[in-house]
Amino acid sequence: MPQPIENAIPDVVILRLPLYVRALAQLHDSDTEVVSSHALGEKLQITPAQIRKDLSYFGRFGKQGRGYNVLYLLSELKSIMGLNQEWRAALIGMGRLGRAIISYPGFVREGFHIVAVFDADPALVGTEIDGVPVRNMAQLDRIISEQRIHIGIVAVPEEHAQAVVDQLVKCEVKGILNYAPISPQVPDGVWIRNIDPVLSLQTLTFHLKG
Repeated sequence: MPQPIENAIPDVVILRLPLYVRALAQLHDSDTEVVSSHALGEKLQITPAQIRKDLSYFGRFGKQGRGYNVLYLLSELKSIMGLNQEWRAALIGMGRLGRAIISYPGFVREGFHIVAVFDADPALVGTEIDGVPVRNMAQLDRIISEQRIHIGIVAVPEEHAQAVVDQLVKCEVKGILNYAPISPQVPDGVWIRNIDPVLSLQTLTFHLKG
């Protein structure tokens, strides 16, 4: 299978890949061996043409009239996304949101392991949350290096988010998941995803307004 040129792949396509992986995993769990782009599209509310176009960025996976082998396509997409390896993460911020994040079982199930947590509150430093010790932010650089951490998860108040992101960048963390309600700035070569439930709710009110 030819290797894709990452910069040539639209971000919106990359954002849809996890949807394909989840749907294919569900099909595999239900013992479905082959799926057509039409059936996959119905499951995801995506047109068959869009699915075929998205997958074409990464190679040829199916045969016309026969559909896709579910297990093969699932394995290939997991490899393309790097989901066939363990990803180690650091969580910064142990307020209510941080505690909810570290308690969520779905991360481990999908290969994401929160191996270090940090907070600036002296009352929290030295305690354990779900078996993981809470460390002082001054230890961030050392722990990220020692634990070989790839991803930073930011769950701090808005006014501290950019500073925390800047610290992660200095520690050479290249992937950041940000829950603070701002869009922090990062340099080229660092990838950040912002999670803001309020923005999602506001897109719903556009459709629901009277």
